[in-house]
Amino acid sequence: MTDCIFCKIINHEIPNYTVYEDENVLAYLDISQVTKGHTLVIPKKHVADIFEYDEELAAQVFAKIPMIARAVKKHDPTIKGMNILNNNGAFAHQSVFHSHVHLIPRYEDTSIDGFGLKWETHGEDYSSETFKSVAEAIQSELEEA
Repeated sequence: MTDCIFCKIINHEIPNYTVYEDENVLAYLDISQVTKGHTLVIPKKHVADIFEYDEELAAQVFAKIPMIARAVKKHDPTIKGMNILNNNGAFAHQSVFHSHVHLIPRYEDTSIDGFGLKWETHGEDYSSETFKSVAEAIQSELEEA
């Protein structure tokens, strides 16, 4: 898919802060950073949403989520929990139509909505050095796993 921003990230046309990559899956820091460490897990094969997965792709992608989530949580001892979100379709607020799973670390109770998140982005508050440092810390936890 030529116009897909996530496909461009997979093809290294757009830089990112990768935390995990194999032949089927890419995980990288979401540039929006709802919370510090907010990571996206995407299949390298372009599928718009969960409805386009076959069993093999689902096994390849979803088998990696617990491992990546553990590394995200372990990289920062102040993380108290994590929201794992997957929006499917415009009606469900999917904004990029390449399937992706959000791993959103939780640091404090902020009972703003049903998930307890303030849906504000903070990526613009982080320098490239901060992004790089967080990505490297998560990668380090994956290497130790």
